[in-house]
Amino acid sequence: MGEKQGHAQQGQAHADGSPPRPVDKTNEYIRIESVTKRFGDFVAVDNVTLSVFKGEIFCLLGGSGCGKTTLLRMLAGFEAPTSGRIFIDGQDMADTLPYERPVNMMFQSYALFPHMSVEKNVAFGLEQEKLPRKEIDQRVAEMLDTVKLGDFARRKPHQLSGGQRQRVALARALVKKPKLLLLDEPLGALDKKLREATQFELINLQEKLGVTFVVVTHDQEEAMTLASRIGVMDRGEIVQVGTPTEIYEYPSSKFVADFIGSVNMFEGRLIEDEPNFVRIEAPELSCTIYVDHGISAPPGAAVWAAIRPEKIEISREEPAGKENRARGVVRDIAYMGDMSIYLVRIDSGKTVRVTLPNSVRQLSERISWDETVWLSWDSSSPVILPQ
Repeated sequence: MGEKQGHAQQGQAHADGSPPRPVDKTNEYIRIESVTKRFGDFVAVDNVTLSVFKGEIFCLLGGSGCGKTTLLRMLAGFEAPTSGRIFIDGQDMADTLPYERPVNMMFQSYALFPHMSVEKNVAFGLEQEKLPRKEIDQRVAEMLDTVKLGDFARRKPHQLSGGQRQRVALARALVKKPKLLLLDEPLGALDKKLREATQFELINLQEKLGVTFVVVTHDQEEAMTLASRIGVMDRGEIVQVGTPTEIYEYPSSKFVADFIGSVNMFEGRLIEDEPNFVRIEAPELSCTIYVDHGISAPPGAAVWAAIRPEKIEISREEPAGKENRARGVVRDIAYMGDMSIYLVRIDSGKTVRVTLPNSVRQLSERISWDETVWLSWDSSSPVILPQ
């Protein structure tokens, strides 16, 4: 209990609610062609082909060991592909050393120099390039102002909060004006509230500077908030690429549906498939599932019906009709502030997860523990996936 589900978002989120900047899909900046990386007999990245466009925030999302960090390290040049090719801005990176690439990388640990001040940390890379002192001072000052740390220039890292150290690391990566910034779990060390606030800062900073970001994360909510597009990885493969809305609302597989947010999965059999609707027999529900579109599968095919918890209605009253409904008893409730999570054990014994916004304050109106309730959902809500 207590796990908060991910919510679909229309592209990149903005703190002020304005629409996201569209991605120019004619301007391909990164091209990964059939890239495989093996460590002995272990295949860390398996025949990945992917495009990332200039000026977008692209998130590689997956669990531990899925290959996302290895793919990021190959973009940075820290690992070489076993096979396949990587292009950045049209240039084949095969013989290009890490420090010669138009790339910078920000690590989860931040790797700040503890004995150096904030401004010295940010200036370090420019000093290594032996730029004129005046230019270094000007670029450092401008970057610290950009990340709102101008007043902290002379402090040491241990005198800063976690969020401030994260911004120092970001400033150090961006002050060299890379065309591509790679971020490996950039917000993982921050607490939840600070992480959410920093996500919006990161989006606004990226749009201001126009740098292409590739972000590795295992946090689905972080990917949904940050990304213009997401690549979901599993066992070295990219199993689906799409906008946050596409990934959440139209998952391509049971794995993606189950990995992104919370979902109720019902095993069933296709009993009727027409161009504009299908019916699925689902023994766990003791009813048929009616879906308002066809799926082009043979009659009798075994399928999964995936229904998101927020798309299920819960009521004390029996709904009309005999499809898309189930009866059950409320076995647990988690109050999350903005919403409540209900775990309902339906007549078949399966537990169904339902989320409701807490739009009223009167406790007497809310459904409570051990109540018998009816669950129902719209015919557009289920996503039908092959088994």
